[in-house]
Amino acid sequence: MRGDGSRSGGYPLAFMTACALRIGIVFETFDTYDRRPGEPTDAHDEYEPEPTIAVLEAAIERLGHAPVRLGCPHDLLERMTPAAAGASLPVDAALNIAEGFGSRNREAWAPVLLEMAGVPTLGSDALTLSTSLDKAWTNRAVAAAGVPVAPQCVIEGPDAARSLDLAAHDLDFPLFVKPRWEGSAKGIRVSSRVADRDALVREVGRVTRDYQQPALVERFVGGPEYTVALVGNDPPRALPVLQRALEAASGIGIHALEVHGEGGAHHLPGELDASLEARLHELALRVWDALDCLDFCRCDFRLDDRGDPVFLEINPLPTFAVDGTFAILAELEGRPLEALLADVLGEGLVRLGLASREDVLARAVSS
Repeated sequence: MRGDGSRSGGYPLAFMTACALRIGIVFETFDTYDRRPGEPTDAHDEYEPEPTIAVLEAAIERLGHAPVRLGCPHDLLERMTPAAAGASLPVDAALNIAEGFGSRNREAWAPVLLEMAGVPTLGSDALTLSTSLDKAWTNRAVAAAGVPVAPQCVIEGPDAARSLDLAAHDLDFPLFVKPRWEGSAKGIRVSSRVADRDALVREVGRVTRDYQQPALVERFVGGPEYTVALVGNDPPRALPVLQRALEAASGIGIHALEVHGEGGAHHLPGELDASLEARLHELALRVWDALDCLDFCRCDFRLDDRGDPVFLEINPLPTFAVDGTFAILAELEGRPLEALLADVLGEGLVRLGLASREDVLARAVSS
């Protein structure tokens, strides 16, 4: 499927060009949407600061192309209405990093609109984004591909949590409670790890009330946490594994707690050797294939009591923030973030048939 143009939105290889392209960016910043009544305090945490948009523009320019800010999905929709001048988008391709809001289909808003407009798009398509945002659906697909996942179930509310038959779902305390379809650790608190039935009922009640969606309840996996970035196509490849710091007392990722002013001392309890890294790479690539990802994504894992990796989640719409995973990887490679992102986006343009591999490599070397 990869590298033959079959997933390029119908654009044949004859469309390849060495000329500068106009590449649109669909995005949201923290200021894009007004706060809505009753939404939780972390409702906007998935949106991006201005420096993220700027570094993506720099990466596109590094490839010799022109970035075009298309705004958020609602701006995209407005540009496409019949009343808009020409009712078309002034771009040759697009990069979507918009998250949307409200539903489990929100990450698919921009890819669907771009597909309808006939604009070839970098990154995974709408179906992959919607499936991966819904953690329950993701875990089913991943487990079917032979990747270990924690025992879990979906709970609709506190009454169901009170009567839940733990043994029937292979569950036992401590458990972990989180929203079924959120990203960026939204909904995660110190209280998300529950040690008894009363705490479970309270947490399920909080999640279903504040996030207006079912709660995913799973066995808490207490070992070290690792993240794996994957890029490219034909074939995709896994980048060096990074360990994530945990809050010492709860064992929850410190990145999920600090944004809420929670958490105390943190630590890195794991040791990453070549064998473990190879296993994490293997599992991450299996997840990629199970969900038909394209161009880039990030997978998270934890080790169980036996030291075996257990899948946590995948994000095919990862942040490219200047302090995020890709920025750390670029620093480890000793080069600017925009250089790493240019390589990633360049490979996506090759997949779309909008650039040749030789041209992308030449531009990377010359820049």
